[in-house]
Amino acid sequence: MTGDSHEDEIQLEPLEHEVDRPQLPGRVLVRHDPEDLYDALASDLMLHSANCVRQFGDFHLALSGGRTPFPLYERLMYDPRFRIMPWRRTHLWIVDERCVPFESELSNFSRIKEVIVDHSDIPPEQVHPMLANTPESAERYERELRDTLGWRPKGHDRLDFVLLGMGLDGHTASIFPGSPALHATDRLVLDVPAPTTSSPAVPRCTLTMPMLNAARFVAPLIMGADKCDVLRRVAAGASSDELPIAGLRPVAGELRWYLDAAACGKA
Repeated sequence: MTGDSHEDEIQLEPLEHEVDRPQLPGRVLVRHDPEDLYDALASDLMLHSANCVRQFGDFHLALSGGRTPFPLYERLMYDPRFRIMPWRRTHLWIVDERCVPFESELSNFSRIKEVIVDHSDIPPEQVHPMLANTPESAERYERELRDTLGWRPKGHDRLDFVLLGMGLDGHTASIFPGSPALHATDRLVLDVPAPTTSSPAVPRCTLTMPMLNAARFVAPLIMGADKCDVLRRVAAGASSDELPIAGLRPVAGELRWYLDAAACGKA
């Protein structure tokens, strides 16, 4: 699942009127106001989804859990500007999941279902939860990815848009410092043990770094002053083994960071 660099160019949210940006790989968008940041990301997501539907007939979107992205998810549901999101043509994937039942408050999919799936017209067969609390969960999800994306032309059999976050230990998805998911070149999905650098300390199932880097568009959404030091270390050249998010290097796609001013050390 590798990308084709000769796809139609995507017109994205402009980068003007920003504070100083950290020198991260890819492109960086910074907004003072979190509401403006959510708007910019939602606009880029909408435009990218429309381009993919026009080009391929569908749109493969992978979402993360955690607190940071849910105002964005809610905005996609209630803001009239974003209600034209092509949910009926969207396949919804999960970036990572905790090994808990779906009804658990710790489940990433449970909250995404509550906010997006239950309030959109996305067909049930196009919703792909990770059954992380079952044996062979990673193998099953990998087969599902390969089977579903395999209908696309070779070179386009990849995720179209991956939304990521970042923890204080530099993890993204459920790829923690020293994780085998960083360098698993032959795997799209892995079961990983409970982290020692983040909570909750439960085993996880996650897309691997090579799978993330195969995506057409990778969007880390990072907010808050407590993330500033980690971003500075990434900008200074920290290794992915130390800070996994430093391993984001899309092979033939776009990497675009969405940061608020606080995450950049600005009041």
